[in-house]
Amino acid sequence: MIKTHLAAAVLSLSLSALAPSLAQAADTGGNCHVGAYRLSDGRLVDIGPLSPDKLRWRLFDGTSGALSAAGDDAWTSTLGWTERPDGKTVRFGTCAAGTIDFDHVAGTKIPLEAQDTTFIGAGGVKLAGRLVMPPGAARAPIVVLVHGSEHYSGRDFYPLQRILPAEGVGVFVYDKRGTGHSQGQYTQDFSVLADDAVAALSEAKRLAGSRTGRVGYEGGSQGGWVAPLAASRSHADFVIVGFGLAVTALEEDREEVMLDMRLKGHGPGEITKALELQAATAELVESHFTEGFAQLDAVRAKYKDEPWYKDVGGDFTADLLPLTEAQIKTDAKTLEVGTPWRYDPMPVLRDLKSPQLWILGADDVDAPSAETARRIRGLTAAGRPITLAMYPDAEHGIYEYVTDAKGQRLSTRNADGFFRMIRDFALDGRLSGRYGRSAITGPAAP
Repeated sequence: MIKTHLAAAVLSLSLSALAPSLAQAADTGGNCHVGAYRLSDGRLVDIGPLSPDKLRWRLFDGTSGALSAAGDDAWTSTLGWTERPDGKTVRFGTCAAGTIDFDHVAGTKIPLEAQDTTFIGAGGVKLAGRLVMPPGAARAPIVVLVHGSEHYSGRDFYPLQRILPAEGVGVFVYDKRGTGHSQGQYTQDFSVLADDAVAALSEAKRLAGSRTGRVGYEGGSQGGWVAPLAASRSHADFVIVGFGLAVTALEEDREEVMLDMRLKGHGPGEITKALELQAATAELVESHFTEGFAQLDAVRAKYKDEPWYKDVGGDFTADLLPLTEAQIKTDAKTLEVGTPWRYDPMPVLRDLKSPQLWILGADDVDAPSAETARRIRGLTAAGRPITLAMYPDAEHGIYEYVTDAKGQRLSTRNADGFFRMIRDFALDGRLSGRYGRSAITGPAAP
């Protein structure tokens, strides 16, 4: 998903503001309770940083909650991202003991092997990375995590860096250029980011040495454009894309506008008018905010008094509509981050020999999945080594959700089988059994 609009910039800045106080929270330093724990009943629970005074737990089945210190060494939990109490209580032992009592089930922290590193990305930029391997000396597959559009540190906040190694799959995580401890300027230039990912894969193999097994990429959201491109430039054994897109960034915004209008009950006539607005904002962003202001003003004046106007969404269209030409020009440096608006991922996907797993949510409104799923199925039918897993009732991030009284979605958990699917495909490129309620088609389908 592209995040260039003002609302996303504000969100990204607010998330980045949390990062300095959590800069060492991912493995060592910070909150010593962060880590992956094996419970006495065999379940895996990950404890990750959330904010300076909160943690987040995740079970391997996708259930999750936020933890707040409640005194008497107890932490109380709320369901998913809803802030509604779920009745769970968590207690930790001392930092040295590395123990947990998770809702009355004891557990012990798994001694994962982590190595921090710096390596050189595209253009000589120094990037900060970390290799996390399962305990022991055996060979293991390694997944290189490719970022979405977020501005915060992947090393601080990505839970897969603990979840997958606890399940036998190594992970190389790094801070995207311009974020966390990495140098350089933040960008959404897919080619530059793909070259950074190629360098990350090489560094992962160097650090793992004789323990290196299969090595591939996992990219979420915007990483769905970057990871396959990186695989086409390196010797990747597999690619996993979560909630990504097989359309251009301009097409993404157009699909979001149409989907938002349909979800708000508008018909073909109103959608056609909304797409006139979208075409005007698309011309603006594609020109790098140098052309198209007169056209945008004209189409806004034409429709601004119509009742459906307030419901126009999109990835960038909704945020540009309220702004004047002067406001847009003032904020152009924030909005312009090198996005290749007409980058077509299909030629890369069509030619890529590395097996791919695409995991999509049927209810994704941030990166509408219908057209991407259609294109992926077409590639599979044409004989490409691509597997598609579609989760019903799941939105961006493969999160299940409830809807509140105001009609806003509140995420409750990751879909059952989501983490297990990533693990299994990384292990040997095969899927086995059922993965929650997902519908799987393609070469690796059970």
